[in-house]
Amino acid sequence: MATMKAWFDTIRPKTLPLAVAIILTGSALAQWHGTLNWSVTLVCLLTATLLQIVSNFANDYGDYQKGSDTAERIGPLRGIQQGQMTATQLRNGLMAVCVASFISGASLIALAYETTQDLIAFAILGVLAILAAITYTVGKKPYGYLGLGDISVFLFFGLLAVCGTYYLQAHSLDWSIFLPAAACGFLSTAVLNINNLRDIEQDRKAGKNTLIVRIGAENGRIYHCILLSSAVLCYAIFAIVHKPLLLIIIAIIAVLLAKHARFVYQQKDPMVLRPMLGKMSMLALVSTVLFSLGLLIL
Repeated sequence: MATMKAWFDTIRPKTLPLAVAIILTGSALAQWHGTLNWSVTLVCLLTATLLQIVSNFANDYGDYQKGSDTAERIGPLRGIQQGQMTATQLRNGLMAVCVASFISGASLIALAYETTQDLIAFAILGVLAILAAITYTVGKKPYGYLGLGDISVFLFFGLLAVCGTYYLQAHSLDWSIFLPAAACGFLSTAVLNINNLRDIEQDRKAGKNTLIVRIGAENGRIYHCILLSSAVLCYAIFAIVHKPLLLIIIAIIAVLLAKHARFVYQQKDPMVLRPMLGKMSMLALVSTVLFSLGLLIL
């Protein structure tokens, strides 16, 4: 029987701030337009968190099946690697969380939809989100092993999540919403990039051709700086167009992200990046909270 600690480790709590970050941004934008719905926000938070857990469970299960996670792993060993749970238990856990995320997503749609088109569109997006979370490492040709994980994270944990949260409350879309949504996407992708930078040698040996394996560690560190710079740029353009005072907050975000980017760029040893995954996830949360508060207060 798997221990509670094994399940807790497999959930990867350090990655969960991402789910909070993207929903906060979409809901803050809805409040900015006077359409905030707390019930929708709370169910969005639950659904996004469950989808993140689905992704984490599927990642561990898929990597275990393909032999990608070994004793050489630099990151923390998962429950299945340490023999604290079996592959069957993890698969059953994955299925249970998939069902929970489906129920939560269906409840969200039932609560928020206004038209048949909304119902169909979000039902399709919900199913695609679950499938994307699973097939990142699970299946005969998982896209995470082909270097396509960054694109998926940018879309599902950036554009679609933020715009979807906003739309379910405002029932309209404005082009400017895509700027903070893209910023969230870049920050979410940066979290994945830290993970891939840390595990580059192990992934290369296992045939897991992440983007970092394809472009190399040096370019990967430059790419990380570009991701964080792009997030700041998106926030800044939004502020210039809609609320110049928000640039004060953007400057604080820029300093925090620049400090992190400088550290990552200077570190050549993957071992040093081990604690950076949690820190990058928290930086994403802090950045989105600062942006959201600035949007509503300034």
